[in-house]
Amino acid sequence: MYSEEVMEHFSNPRNVGEIPDADGVGTEGNPLCGDVMKMSIKVEDNRIKDIKFKTFGCGAAIAVSSIVTEMVKGKTLDEAMALTKETVAEALGGLPPNKMHCSNLGSDALHKAVEDYRSKQKSKETKEKFVCHCPYCNTTCDAPYPYCNSCGASIKICPNCGEALKKETTICTKCGTSV
Repeated sequence: MYSEEVMEHFSNPRNVGEIPDADGVGTEGNPLCGDVMKMSIKVEDNRIKDIKFKTFGCGAAIAVSSIVTEMVKGKTLDEAMALTKETVAEALGGLPPNKMHCSNLGSDALHKAVEDYRSKQKSKETKEKFVCHCPYCNTTCDAPYPYCNSCGASIKICPNCGEALKKETTICTKCGTSV
């Protein structure tokens, strides 16, 4: 038997849909029962500003998706990552033992969405911080290459600071590291 809270979230799910320009997306499924949850998040100032879900599954899966979005909207990313299957099930007034896997799917899909966002941020920060200038022609490159993509000269990258160096250099001119 389902609790009133499960029935409420199943009958009137909150935050259904997708965020077209989502900052992070997480999908989780259970091949045994066929339930699949997809969560998309919009992040602002390290907080979940918006969250939407699309779920293919039973009533418990829909209720779990709905309550997860309600529980983390406005929370920090770290607070969202602290959400567990137990806290989800508890917020719904419990789930039957054969439906507990649904609460796993909800928290796992959320965690994947946060991890996706963080991965994109890390990649973006790395890309923004790195500017390669060829030591031969001083052309700006998009990424560290073993050669200049403009003049074709062989270059190496300092493992300590990322400075582009002439191939024959043995000490980095920027940080002094032996290379």
